[in-house]
Amino acid sequence: MKVLITGGCGFIGTNFIKYLLETEPQIEIVNVDKKTYAGSGKNIEHAKLDKNKNYSFYHADICDREKIERIFEKEKPELVINFAAESHVDRSIKSPSEFVRTNILGTQNVLDASRNHNVSLFIHISTDEVYGSLRNSSPPSVETDIPMPRSPYSASKAASEFLVRSYFHTYDFPVIITRSSNNFGPYQFPEKLIPLFITNLIDKKKVPLMYSKENPGLNIRDWIHVEDNCRAIWHIAKNGEKGRTYNISGETEKTNIEITRILLNHFGFGDSMIEFIPHRAGHDFRYSMNSQRLKDLGFRKKHNSFWKSLKDTVQWYKDNEEWWRPLKNIK
Repeated sequence: MKVLITGGCGFIGTNFIKYLLETEPQIEIVNVDKKTYAGSGKNIEHAKLDKNKNYSFYHADICDREKIERIFEKEKPELVINFAAESHVDRSIKSPSEFVRTNILGTQNVLDASRNHNVSLFIHISTDEVYGSLRNSSPPSVETDIPMPRSPYSASKAASEFLVRSYFHTYDFPVIITRSSNNFGPYQFPEKLIPLFITNLIDKKKVPLMYSKENPGLNIRDWIHVEDNCRAIWHIAKNGEKGRTYNISGETEKTNIEITRILLNHFGFGDSMIEFIPHRAGHDFRYSMNSQRLKDLGFRKKHNSFWKSLKDTVQWYKDNEEWWRPLKNIK
């Protein structure tokens, strides 16, 4: 089988390619990536995945319709997994147009090329953020809940989902959508909460926590180790029902202040190392998902101890300073 992956130089894409090359040696992987700031750490090269004979790469923007069409014409993939996306909420607040362009128009280009070349399955990678903000008392979101996105990022991802689903109903094109909770692990760009805090604390710098008197860091996120997300995506590719959406939940809800104090304690620091900053505009309070549909497919997590997985992640960043240090000041 030949699998074409868009956005494979990013955090989750790199980890997925690594997982697939290690577990499915008979599969050929074609990685298509624009190499924006999120791929500037040369993740694939650092992980030495580019040395694998079953890996090939095209430097291309998914918004470049003609180039994407030529790649599909040459490679003729059977399976397409669309990771490519602008994904940082704060960046979407400052510049929403790039998120609309990549996440919606880029997705359309990959969909059209996939349909034109009779791809057997198109998997679209989405996020729990499309559900919107939950209260403490709200039950976890299920796949049939109506999306209620509240940031330009999550709105662009919800719109891309609608587009993907429309191709299934209008053209009978085989698609599956996955929505994962917050990922953490190796190769995550150090603007996200966990790698930002880890790398700051390695350098004995304060960590910026969104905080107010009314909401002292109580926003809740559900966390999943990136390898479990990759394992789940591949499990869904092999066993999922076309036309369906699958939640991929870590089932590990933590407040931001909890995460902060866990990391501070690990490094031997106290609250004096917290820099309190204002909440972002429209800061969603809580994300939580029910993954029973995925469990019904027979999937089970491997990284069941959040604390162990977090300690392993801290150690990875300690061991790979040459990877993340050049990225800390990229705007």
